[in-house]
Amino acid sequence: MNSLIEKKVGYNIKLLREKAELTQEMVSARLQIEGCDITRSALAKIEVGQRHLYPDEIILLRKILNVTYDEIFKI
Repeated sequence: MNSLIEKKVGYNIKLLREKAELTQEMVSARLQIEGCDITRSALAKIEVGQRHLYPDEIILLRKILNVTYDEIFKI
């Protein structure tokens, strides 16, 4: 994946998380409850484009943040 796209998608996730008034800790805890083994640190890396997103993470983030895929992938 293009690093600029990863940074943009990560930034979108950060903005959507903040809009939902959720902390990184809250989102990572909800991801873990849903069966996705991710730490707060890993989520922080995703938000700044330093870590790739896996399909199951994208699906669960959309659900947890109550957003569309278009909002996550808006370029």
